[in-house]
This record gives sequence, structure tokens and C-alpha cells, in this order.
Amino acid sequence: MKMKFITESYLRDLYKKEPFTAYMVGTGTRLTPGGRQYLTDKGIKLTDASTKKKTDRANRLSEELSPVENKVNWKKLQFQSQMKSTEALFLLTCEELLGNDVILAHHVVKLYKQFTSIKNAVNSHGTVENLPCNECTGIKKCNFSSNLGDCFEMTDFHMQLEKGRELLLLHRLRCALQELEPVMLELSDSNNEEKAWYEDMIGKVNQVINTLSQYIHMTVGGNECLRRLNTATS
Repeated sequence: MKMKFITESYLRDLYKKEPFTAYMVGTGTRLTPGGRQYLTDKGIKLTDASTKKKTDRANRLSEELSPVENKVNWKKLQFQSQMKSTEALFLLTCEELLGNDVILAHHVVKLYKQFTSIKNAVNSHGTVENLPCNECTGIKKCNFSSNLGDCFEMTDFHMQLEKGRELLLLHRLRCALQELEPVMLELSDSNNEEKAWYEDMIGKVNQVINTLSQYIHMTVGGNECLRRLNTATS
């Protein structure tokens, strides 16, 4: 197809007949340098037909996304944002613990590294190694990846203990981790191809939560597992 060139004189004549504020370069046509400069001097917006087609197609594809697909995209964004926020909370918790209990801070740093591995696996849907399970009377290898809830209810009584601040810091971090499971469950229900992966990651997060619960018990003190005592009295 022969290329058609749009010259300055052609544009001048066109503008005299009817002034315009935008000009589209059609398929198979090209502006001469003089013609392009004329449009620039006049402040006339220049668009390209091929570029407009691509933009229109992208807009149509976006509009064609079903409400379910849009919801999944928002849920994924929410999940990723919560993962980043929780990772930052891990660092803040470690920094605050360092001033009062270096050993406890060191334990939480290990959990932070594990959680970072989980967060990084989100983008690639990679795998994450299991945390080592230090069994106690309430937590065994068979339930280490399960949602076991809290060992006991954290109340204003605990903030009065000698290690009250450390307990509250650990509990705050545990609560943030527990907020991830509902979002992950919803994402796994909406995408059967990724269901197994999300379920595995939920198990990995539960391992971190259950280890935190053991640290909370260790910080409270005592030889009896509080989780077992609560089960026995309920």
C-alpha cells in the first residue's frame, strides 16, 4: 500500500475550512516534519490510529473481566499488602524485643526469616521448607501445621506481668499472622489450580503461629502447657 504524506500546506487548508484541536494520523499515512511542527505550534493534539486501537482493545479486555476475576485480583492485592505489612511488623517486634530479651528476639528473627521465605514464594508460587517442630504436650508434628488458635486468652492481666510488654508484642504479631488465613482460604476457593498451593502456605503460616504460641507460653513461664489445661477445663 502506498504511503500518504500529510504536509503543512494540507493541514493549513484543512484548519482554515474548520479549526480542530486534535488530529489522528490514519493507517498508511505519515506526517511530514513541517506538518508535525505545524500541529505542535497550534497546540493540536496528535494521535495515532494504531495506538488508539491498542488502547481501545486493552480497555475492552479490562471491561470484559468478570466480577469474580476482578474480586480475585483485589484479594490477591490485599493478600500481598498484608504479607508486606506483617513482615514489617516482624522487624518492629524484633527491634523492640532486643532491648529487653535478646534470646527471645533471636527466636523471633528466625521466624521472621521463615515468614520472608513464605512472602517471597507468593510471587513465584514456590515451595517453603517446614519449620522444625519442638513438640510440647499441646503441639505435635501431626497438628503443627493446623490452626490451633491461641493457647489462652490474652487480657489486661498479662500486661502487668514482669514480661508483660514482651507478651503483648508477641500476641500482636500472632494476631497479624492469623488475619492471613481467611484471605488465603478465599483465594484458594476461587482458583482450583492454586488451591493446593494456598493450603500448603496456610500450613506454613500456622507453623509460625504455633511456634509463636510456644514462645508466649515460654515467656509467661510455668511447666504445664496452657493449651492442654484450657482443653481440659473447657
